[in-house]
Amino acid sequence: MRIVLLSDIHSNLVALETVLEAAGSFDALWCVGDTIGYGPRPNECIELMRKHAQIAITGNHDLACLGRIDLRDFNPDARKANLWNGKQLLPENRAWLDPLPPSFHVDKQFFLAHGSPREPVWEYVLMPEQAAANFEYFPNQVCVIGHSHIQLGFRMRHGSEHAERFLPEPGETIELHRSTRYFINPGSVGQPRDQDPRAAFAVFDTVHNSIRFHRITYDIAKTQHQMQEAGLPYDLIHRLKFGR
Repeated sequence: MRIVLLSDIHSNLVALETVLEAAGSFDALWCVGDTIGYGPRPNECIELMRKHAQIAITGNHDLACLGRIDLRDFNPDARKANLWNGKQLLPENRAWLDPLPPSFHVDKQFFLAHGSPREPVWEYVLMPEQAAANFEYFPNQVCVIGHSHIQLGFRMRHGSEHAERFLPEPGETIELHRSTRYFINPGSVGQPRDQDPRAAFAVFDTVHNSIRFHRITYDIAKTQHQMQEAGLPYDLIHRLKFGR
Protein backbone atom coordinates (compact mmCIF):
# COMPACT_ATOMS: atom_id res chain seq x y z
CA MET A 1 0.00 0.00 0.00
CA ARG A 2 0.93 3.63 -0.58
CA ILE A 3 -0.35 5.93 2.17
CA VAL A 4 -0.14 9.69 1.64
CA LEU A 5 0.72 11.70 4.75
CA LEU A 6 -0.53 15.30 4.79
CA SER A 7 -0.62 18.12 7.31
CA ASP A 8 -1.43 21.81 7.56
CA ILE A 9 -3.33 22.28 4.32
CA HIS A 10 -4.72 25.55 5.66
CA SER A 11 -7.43 26.08 3.06
CA ASN A 12 -4.86 26.27 0.25
CA LEU A 13 -6.77 24.45 -2.47
CA VAL A 14 -4.22 25.12 -5.22
CA ALA A 15 -1.46 23.50 -3.18
CA LEU A 16 -3.67 20.58 -2.14
CA GLU A 17 -4.78 19.79 -5.68
CA THR A 18 -1.16 19.93 -6.83
CA VAL A 19 -0.08 17.54 -4.06
CA LEU A 20 -2.86 15.06 -4.82
CA GLU A 21 -1.92 15.05 -8.49
CA ALA A 22 1.79 14.65 -7.71
CA ALA A 23 1.10 11.80 -5.29
CA GLY A 24 -0.34 9.71 -8.12
CA SER A 25 -2.30 6.61 -7.23
CA PHE A 26 -2.50 5.82 -3.53
CA ASP A 27 -4.36 3.41 -1.31
CA ALA A 28 -5.03 5.66 1.67
CA LEU A 29 -4.51 9.19 2.93
CA TRP A 30 -3.93 10.36 6.50
CA CYS A 31 -4.40 14.04 7.35
CA VAL A 32 -2.84 15.15 10.63
CA GLY A 33 -4.71 18.38 11.15
CA ASP A 34 -5.25 22.01 10.24
CA THR A 35 -7.15 21.32 7.07
CA ILE A 36 -8.43 24.89 7.25
CA GLY A 37 -7.43 28.29 8.61
CA TYR A 38 -5.23 31.00 7.04
CA GLY A 39 -6.18 30.33 3.41
CA PRO A 40 -9.01 31.11 0.98
CA ARG A 41 -10.76 27.79 0.21
CA PRO A 42 -11.87 26.01 3.40
CA ASN A 43 -14.91 24.21 2.01
CA GLU A 44 -13.13 22.86 -1.03
CA CYS A 45 -10.21 21.56 1.05
CA ILE A 46 -12.54 19.84 3.51
CA GLU A 47 -14.47 18.28 0.65
CA LEU A 48 -11.27 16.79 -0.77
CA MET A 49 -10.39 15.37 2.64
CA ARG A 50 -13.91 13.98 2.99
CA LYS A 51 -13.35 12.25 -0.33
CA HIS A 52 -9.79 10.99 0.12
CA ALA A 53 -8.85 10.78 3.81
CA GLN A 54 -9.31 7.43 5.52
CA ILE A 55 -8.03 9.02 8.74
CA ALA A 56 -8.14 12.71 9.67
CA ILE A 57 -7.49 14.52 12.92
CA THR A 58 -8.02 18.11 13.99
CA GLY A 59 -5.53 20.91 14.60
CA ASN A 60 -5.55 24.13 16.56
CA HIS A 61 -6.67 26.22 13.58
CA ASP A 62 -9.47 23.78 12.77
CA LEU A 63 -10.68 24.12 16.35
CA ALA A 64 -10.39 27.91 16.22
CA CYS A 65 -12.42 28.09 13.00
CA LEU A 66 -15.09 25.98 14.67
CA GLY A 67 -15.14 28.32 17.67
CA ARG A 68 -14.01 25.57 20.04
CA ILE A 69 -10.89 27.31 21.35
CA ASP A 70 -10.24 30.93 22.28
CA LEU A 71 -9.25 33.06 19.30
CA ARG A 72 -7.27 35.29 21.66
CA ASP A 73 -4.63 32.54 21.63
CA PHE A 74 -3.80 33.53 18.04
CA ASN A 75 -2.05 36.55 16.57
CA PRO A 76 -4.30 39.19 14.93
CA ASP A 77 -3.76 37.94 11.35
CA ALA A 78 -4.45 34.31 12.24
CA ARG A 79 -7.45 35.38 14.30
CA LYS A 80 -8.94 37.32 11.39
CA ALA A 81 -8.32 34.47 8.94
CA ASN A 82 -9.82 31.89 11.31
CA LEU A 83 -12.93 33.99 11.84
CA TRP A 84 -13.33 34.32 8.08
CA ASN A 85 -12.75 30.57 7.52
CA GLY A 86 -15.29 29.66 10.15
CA LYS A 87 -17.97 31.85 8.60
CA GLN A 88 -17.51 30.18 5.21
CA LEU A 89 -18.11 26.61 6.36
CA LEU A 90 -21.06 24.79 4.89
CA PRO A 91 -23.06 22.77 7.44
CA GLU A 92 -21.97 19.41 6.03
CA ASN A 93 -18.31 20.39 6.14
CA ARG A 94 -18.60 21.73 9.68
CA ALA A 95 -20.28 18.45 10.66
CA TRP A 96 -17.35 16.46 9.22
CA LEU A 97 -14.69 18.61 10.88
CA ASP A 98 -16.27 19.07 14.30
CA PRO A 99 -15.89 15.55 15.79
CA LEU A 100 -12.32 14.90 14.59
CA PRO A 101 -9.92 14.08 17.46
CA PRO A 102 -6.50 15.79 17.87
CA SER A 103 -4.73 12.42 18.01
CA PHE A 104 -5.44 8.91 16.77
CA HIS A 105 -4.07 5.43 17.41
CA VAL A 106 -3.86 3.73 13.98
CA ASP A 107 -2.24 0.40 14.83
CA LYS A 108 0.81 -0.97 16.64
CA GLN A 109 3.11 0.84 14.23
CA PHE A 110 1.49 4.28 13.85
CA PHE A 111 0.11 7.01 16.07
CA LEU A 112 -1.05 10.40 14.74
CA ALA A 113 -1.01 13.70 16.66
CA HIS A 114 -1.32 17.21 15.31
CA GLY A 115 1.14 18.80 17.73
CA SER A 116 2.64 16.12 19.96
CA PRO A 117 1.51 13.00 21.83
CA ARG A 118 1.64 14.75 25.21
CA GLU A 119 -0.07 17.93 23.96
CA PRO A 120 -1.81 17.17 20.64
CA VAL A 121 -3.24 20.64 20.02
CA TRP A 122 -0.47 23.07 20.93
CA GLU A 123 3.05 21.64 21.33
CA TYR A 124 5.58 22.15 18.53
CA VAL A 125 8.05 19.25 18.35
CA LEU A 126 11.17 20.94 16.99
CA MET A 127 14.05 19.88 19.22
CA PRO A 128 15.54 16.44 20.01
CA GLU A 129 14.90 16.91 23.72
CA GLN A 130 11.19 17.41 23.06
CA ALA A 131 11.05 14.34 20.86
CA ALA A 132 12.85 12.18 23.45
CA ALA A 133 10.39 13.25 26.16
CA ASN A 134 7.38 12.67 23.90
CA PHE A 135 8.37 9.09 23.04
CA GLU A 136 7.14 8.23 26.54
CA TYR A 137 3.58 9.27 25.63
CA PHE A 138 2.84 6.69 22.93
CA PRO A 139 3.74 3.01 22.50
CA ASN A 140 3.81 2.86 18.70
CA GLN A 141 6.93 2.81 16.56
CA VAL A 142 6.06 5.94 14.56
CA CYS A 143 4.22 9.14 15.43
CA VAL A 144 3.20 11.33 12.50
CA ILE A 145 2.90 14.99 13.52
CA GLY A 146 2.30 18.38 11.91
CA HIS A 147 1.74 21.84 13.42
CA SER A 148 5.25 23.29 12.94
CA HIS A 149 4.94 23.49 9.13
CA ILE A 150 8.48 22.10 8.89
CA GLN A 151 9.31 18.87 7.09
CA LEU A 152 11.51 16.96 9.52
CA GLY A 153 11.88 13.83 11.60
CA PHE A 154 13.39 12.40 14.75
CA ARG A 155 14.72 8.92 15.40
CA MET A 156 15.64 7.21 18.64
CA ARG A 157 17.09 3.71 18.95
CA HIS A 158 15.65 1.33 21.52
CA GLY A 159 17.61 1.66 24.76
CA SER A 160 18.75 5.20 23.99
CA GLU A 161 17.63 8.29 25.89
CA HIS A 162 18.56 10.67 23.08
CA ALA A 163 16.70 11.48 19.88
CA GLU A 164 18.35 12.50 16.62
CA ARG A 165 16.77 15.17 14.45
CA PHE A 166 16.98 14.90 10.66
CA LEU A 167 15.91 17.24 7.86
CA PRO A 168 15.15 15.14 4.78
CA GLU A 169 16.05 16.26 1.29
CA PRO A 170 13.20 16.37 -1.24
CA GLY A 171 12.85 12.88 -2.67
CA GLU A 172 14.73 11.27 0.22
CA THR A 173 13.47 7.91 1.47
CA ILE A 174 14.04 6.56 4.97
CA GLU A 175 13.55 2.95 6.00
CA LEU A 176 11.75 2.32 9.29
CA HIS A 177 14.09 0.02 11.20
CA ARG A 178 12.58 -2.22 13.87
CA SER A 179 15.22 -1.17 16.40
CA THR A 180 14.29 2.50 16.08
CA ARG A 181 11.29 4.72 16.87
CA TYR A 182 10.38 7.82 14.87
CA PHE A 183 8.61 11.12 14.68
CA ILE A 184 7.71 12.06 11.11
CA ASN A 185 6.47 15.50 10.07
CA PRO A 186 5.50 15.48 6.37
CA GLY A 187 5.60 19.27 6.32
CA SER A 188 2.86 21.72 5.39
CA VAL A 189 0.84 21.45 2.21
CA GLY A 190 -0.48 24.98 2.27
CA GLN A 191 1.96 27.15 4.24
CA PRO A 192 5.52 25.75 4.59
CA ARG A 193 7.76 27.56 7.08
CA ASP A 194 11.17 26.07 6.34
CA GLN A 195 12.26 28.66 3.75
CA ASP A 196 11.05 26.36 0.96
CA PRO A 197 7.72 27.60 -0.43
CA ARG A 198 6.94 24.35 -2.23
CA ALA A 199 4.09 22.22 -0.89
CA ALA A 200 5.27 19.35 1.29
CA PHE A 201 3.99 15.83 1.84
CA ALA A 202 5.23 12.28 2.41
CA VAL A 203 4.28 8.77 1.33
CA PHE A 204 4.48 5.63 3.45
CA ASP A 205 5.20 2.46 1.46
CA THR A 206 4.00 -0.55 3.44
CA VAL A 207 5.79 -3.05 1.17
CA HIS A 208 9.23 -1.55 1.77
CA ASN A 209 8.35 -0.15 5.23
CA SER A 210 9.71 3.23 4.19
CA ILE A 211 8.68 6.88 4.02
CA ARG A 212 9.55 9.14 1.11
CA PHE A 213 9.50 12.93 1.51
CA HIS A 214 8.31 15.17 -1.32
CA ARG A 215 8.23 18.85 -2.27
CA ILE A 216 6.22 20.12 -5.22
CA THR A 217 5.94 23.55 -6.83
CA TYR A 218 2.42 24.96 -7.05
CA ASP A 219 0.87 28.18 -8.36
CA ILE A 220 1.44 30.40 -5.33
CA ALA A 221 0.26 33.50 -7.19
CA LYS A 222 -3.14 31.89 -7.76
CA THR A 223 -3.58 31.22 -4.04
CA GLN A 224 -2.42 34.75 -3.25
CA HIS A 225 -4.99 36.17 -5.66
CA GLN A 226 -7.74 34.10 -4.01
CA MET A 227 -6.64 35.40 -0.61
CA GLN A 228 -6.69 38.99 -1.84
CA GLU A 229 -10.22 38.52 -3.18
CA ALA A 230 -11.28 37.19 0.24
CA GLY A 231 -9.74 40.18 2.03
CA LEU A 232 -7.34 38.07 4.07
CA PRO A 233 -4.37 39.78 5.80
CA TYR A 234 -1.49 40.98 3.63
CA ASP A 235 1.25 39.30 5.67
CA LEU A 236 -0.42 35.89 5.29
CA ILE A 237 -0.56 36.42 1.54
CA HIS A 238 3.01 37.72 1.24
CA ARG A 239 4.67 34.96 3.30
CA LEU A 240 3.63 32.14 0.97
CA LYS A 241 6.27 32.89 -1.65
CA PHE A 242 9.05 32.83 0.95
CA GLY A 243 8.13 29.62 2.79
CA ARG A 244 8.04 31.25 6.20
